Amino acid sequence: MSLKINNLVKTYKLGGEEVRALRGISLKIRRNEYLAIMGPSGSGKSTMMNILGCLDTATSGEYILEGENVSRLKDDQLAEIRNLKIGFVFQTFNLLPRSNVFHNVELPLVYSGMPASQRRKRTLEAIEKIGLADRVNHKPSELSGGQRQRVAIARALVNDPSIILADEPTGNLDSKTGEEIMQIFDFLHDAGNTIILVTHESDIAQHAHRIIKLRDGLVESDTVAEQVRAELSLVMN
Repeated sequence: MSLKINNLVKTYKLGGEEVRALRGISLKIRRNEYLAIMGPSGSGKSTMMNILGCLDTATSGEYILEGENVSRLKDDQLAEIRNLKIGFVFQTFNLLPRSNVFHNVELPLVYSGMPASQRRKRTLEAIEKIGLADRVNHKPSELSGGQRQRVAIARALVNDPSIILADEPTGNLDSKTGEEIMQIFDFLHDAGNTIILVTHESDIAQHAHRIIKLRDGLVESDTVAEQVRAELSLVMN
């Protein structure tokens, strides 16, 4: 089991009001699953993503990642989990504008304290995997939007994380480039990565093998693709 959440609740205070962004969600996500989380604005999908990515903590409930109860960890421990076990891909790329492709991708390895020779090898492998080996010394301003997102994906991959979290990864791209980026996620899933995708676009969500729709902080539906349901049935039988 890659991760599970039990009765997850998240409450915010806005002025004098209490807002319940998540109202007791329970989910299990298997290793190498390809999951899309959908929902209208205010459904709780961004809150869910932030908690799964250890960027935020739940008000109550459990979040267990690879057997570890993340809900009980302190801030420095959460930072370590983020760096070592989770790869992030954001809509806005979040690249360092003055650093080249190599240094942007290398950054998580620097934080993890990996020796320079190892860092170089791992970084170049990640850049090659997303097809930008000829752009290693280019800065983000010298790349197209699709190339920048590829760099963000390489950065997410470089630490060999347990989970790749992608938040609207095609939101700033045209449809053709967005489809190319989704083909990379398909390839990464086929290679064994667990991918959790947040999107409001149904055609993007269709790349996933399981689609969870949230509404008002609750799971409205949890749909597994036919081929995955058949595989699970074979395993269980």
